Amino acid sequence: MGAGRSHEPSTGTEPSAAGDAPSAPARASGSRRFPSVTRDTARPEGGGRAAPGDAPAPARQWPLLTVLIAVGFGLLTVATEPFGQAFRVGLVIIGAALVAGAALRWTLPSVGMLAVRSRFTDITTYGVLGVAIVLLALMAQPRPWLNIPFLEDAVHFTVR
Repeated sequence: MGAGRSHEPSTGTEPSAAGDAPSAPARASGSRRFPSVTRDTARPEGGGRAAPGDAPAPARQWPLLTVLIAVGFGLLTVATEPFGQAFRVGLVIIGAALVAGAALRWTLPSVGMLAVRSRFTDITTYGVLGVAIVLLALMAQPRPWLNIPFLEDAVHFTVR
């Protein structure tokens, strides 16, 4: 904190440092800019309820519950290992759930608690992590389902 700097927002009636004229208000009434000193955290864009307020709580958060249920199903598939290659199928389900979360965040105006940060940040994070999990699951050894030669060369070059 700088010395001599007030924690109170400017009222617009105090004289400016340059002269006797009053300074401009800290926030114009029609401005969308955030004030220089914030008191709380802004709600993320799209962070409202995904269903009307009279709907039961799970229905209001259906986008988040959809993604969480799909991730839970993928984790259950990996943990119980009901068939061969179950780890790969479970990880593909988890990655697909994250990609679906990115798609929901992109298409729906209000996604409830699935909105964490800005729309761009959420879509990028969910999408990149989902695609990375799917690609890594498809390339996992032994007997990978997806073979990308230049990635194998990069791994062999760095592991020598």
